[in-house]
Amino acid sequence: MNKQINLENVRHSLAHVMAWAVKELWPQAKFAIGPVIENGFYYDFDEVDIKEADLEKIEQKMRDLIKLGFKTEKRTLGVDEALALVQASNQIYKVELIKDLAQAGESEVSFYKLGEFEDLCRGPHIEDSSEVNIDSFKLTKLAGAYWRGSEKNKMLTRIYAVAFADKTELDQYLNMMEEAEKRDHRKLGKELDLFTIDPMVGLGLAMFLPKGAMLWRTIEDFWYQEHLKNGYQLVRTPHIGSRHLWETSGHWGFYSDSMYPPLEIGKSLAETQTDSKNNNDGGEEYLLKPMNCPFHVMLFQQKPKSYRDLAIRWAECGTVYRYEKSGELSGLTRVRGFTQDDAHIICTREQVKDELKKVIDFILFIYKAFGFNPDNVNVYLSLRDPKNKIKYAGSNEGWDFSESVLRSVALEKGLNFKEEEGEAAFYGPKLDFKIKDALGREWQCSTLQFDFNLPERFQMEFTNFQGEKEQPYMLHRALFGSFERFMGLLIEHYAGAFPVWLSPVQIKLLPVGESHIEHCRALAEEFRLNGFRVEIDEANETVGNKIRKTAQEKVPYSLVIGDKEMGSADLAIRDRGSRETRLLSKEIFIEEIKNKIKNKD
Repeated sequence: MNKQINLENVRHSLAHVMAWAVKELWPQAKFAIGPVIENGFYYDFDEVDIKEADLEKIEQKMRDLIKLGFKTEKRTLGVDEALALVQASNQIYKVELIKDLAQAGESEVSFYKLGEFEDLCRGPHIEDSSEVNIDSFKLTKLAGAYWRGSEKNKMLTRIYAVAFADKTELDQYLNMMEEAEKRDHRKLGKELDLFTIDPMVGLGLAMFLPKGAMLWRTIEDFWYQEHLKNGYQLVRTPHIGSRHLWETSGHWGFYSDSMYPPLEIGKSLAETQTDSKNNNDGGEEYLLKPMNCPFHVMLFQQKPKSYRDLAIRWAECGTVYRYEKSGELSGLTRVRGFTQDDAHIICTREQVKDELKKVIDFILFIYKAFGFNPDNVNVYLSLRDPKNKIKYAGSNEGWDFSESVLRSVALEKGLNFKEEEGEAAFYGPKLDFKIKDALGREWQCSTLQFDFNLPERFQMEFTNFQGEKEQPYMLHRALFGSFERFMGLLIEHYAGAFPVWLSPVQIKLLPVGESHIEHCRALAEEFRLNGFRVEIDEANETVGNKIRKTAQEKVPYSLVIGDKEMGSADLAIRDRGSRETRLLSKEIFIEEIKNKIKNKD
């Protein structure tokens, strides 16, 4: 290609070419939508019976159509004429889209024609087929997708594809995706016996096996230790709260679609169902908590506070519950029950800037401890919409101050940040921190969020230096986001080969025969007294099999124990990923592991 290409336009046009190819192969197909997405595009179809094996056929048809050459033509029609056109072709989804556009006040709509295929579309597109490299795209997978994302609507067939400027970029991406598949935390979680999600228990509800629970415990112990060092106090709150609490906080009004239905206490099931049908609100009602925040506010309200009591830093690893659609659940990264590493900082206006700086330092420290480069963190400053300020809680003065101070500390700390107008929640501006894993993929983790809503709704106050009542500033803060999501990230980042300090099992002892087991047990006990996590493979198998199993389990150290080793003062140590063994005295080996744990290696 000689001309400079616009990759987004290429992807958009390829979505239309894919629809064209599907129409050639399945003439009865109904077409829904086909937008550009990150790295590619998709298109949704109805009344087609497409299998994974058909993707290669569709892809080849796309190449054939591109090779024939086409020009892109745009035409604009009045909505009535456009509606008649799509109704005549029985494209029911386009009919619905045009009716919605008309209802929204549109008087005209546009169509784009690529070769023999014309489709309702806003554009833009490429000018002609010469802008497409036929070796730069690939159809990747099939999926089911409800029309307009609603489970009440029909399930459509979605075809995903990726597209790049040339074959080299495509190959690089496909290689990365192949590596990502190997690192998939759902796959590794099963292979390494870390966690399971069983439909009998409930979709989106993770259970952790011993090794996964040990990984969790290691992360959580570190979390608690570092919070205490950083001046936080620990609190604990219930899993449920009265409906009145959530109505007062506004969660029931704003987030009820994501919350589980009320639990009515003190009534039989039949009485509860009868009251529900009669819209009777009587009875004592509780809700599973979707957030920890209102509980921390209520703890604050237990006693009067003065400026001398602030800043308050309360932290909790609290499990919350939110209803997510079943189609959106994904391993540990999208669940229905998850544990937030939550903290709330309640402070005076004068304390805000220093508290923000401390949190940012803490966030970057945590990233480094878990093996992420703090310099490779993208930060997003979410601001309110300057054209619609009335929809936000709090005062203009409070928003101006909080947005300004967030910008100021981001600059002072040298963060790589981007401002996004209109992205703030109604209750306050925030900084979102996204880190990159070993494959360069970006993950949302830490959040540092102002909240003007809860202090107003609960009438939080303290006595200031002048003896007057004043509303404090409230900051929400999470470092991991949630334990489950962060563990999913760690599994994929390390491909299950965790550093020594995180590994659920740090040392595996492999006795050659039954006569060597007692020696292994004594050695394991000594390692455990030094704080190490040890397992012994006592299976009646060959040493070769034991070594292969240990490699698959990704244990950092394995020690084969036979007659020779029992008679030696040194240990024969095999490091993870190595075929060779090295000899070390027990004392030096113990010191090595202690140093790795201390240095988070």
